[in-house]
Amino acid sequence: MSTFDWLNSEAFAAFGQHIMWSDMVGNTIGLVALALGWRRSVWTWPAQFLSGVVLVAAYASAQLSGGVGKQLLVIVVAVWGWQQWTRGTRRAQDGTIAVRFATWKERGVLLGGTAVGTLAVGTLFTAVPDLSWNPWPDAYIFVGTLAAMVAQARGLVEFWFAWLLVDLVGVPLAFSSGLAFSGLVYVVYLALVLWGMRDWWLRSRQTARQQQPALEGAPA
Repeated sequence: MSTFDWLNSEAFAAFGQHIMWSDMVGNTIGLVALALGWRRSVWTWPAQFLSGVVLVAAYASAQLSGGVGKQLLVIVVAVWGWQQWTRGTRRAQDGTIAVRFATWKERGVLLGGTAVGTLAVGTLFTAVPDLSWNPWPDAYIFVGTLAAMVAQARGLVEFWFAWLLVDLVGVPLAFSSGLAFSGLVYVVYLALVLWGMRDWWLRSRQTARQQQPALEGAPA
């Protein structure tokens, strides 16, 4: 049996739902990645990369081409995010990733890009039915995931709001697609997102207070 065949074999069945190894393993790693993101650990990105690799098999078995595309995008953005957190993103005084709220301009770019991207991807999925059996929710999750990861890479608190909005559509879509474990994990994601949102929110205020004396002491 190949690795791909094993990943797409049944791990167990519960309450009439058949849980595949790929669905279970990939989403478990995804939970770990989200928890690491909450802790602002750079290891969140390798975990997201690995989760994406495994979940490609899960979405392929469910014939969700849009989901496959999303995970391939996750893999690419995870590499970029890893580079951002190791080289480009600002650091707090304790050496951890400095988090902050986005500027209005950044929010506009994120919202505008998400809206245009969802329209473009949804139109593509509608025009090519083989890519997705549920084009608009799939497109929304596809682009919303990208927006969330970009915001995370830049250390923006809005990263959590983006994930929250993705979860609201991801839970019912996963269950209706036969990926029961994904649906359950999305529910756990919701709890972690709310907790992580609170933590990053408080830390953004702490970072702002630390920077205020430096700004006050700067020459006019």
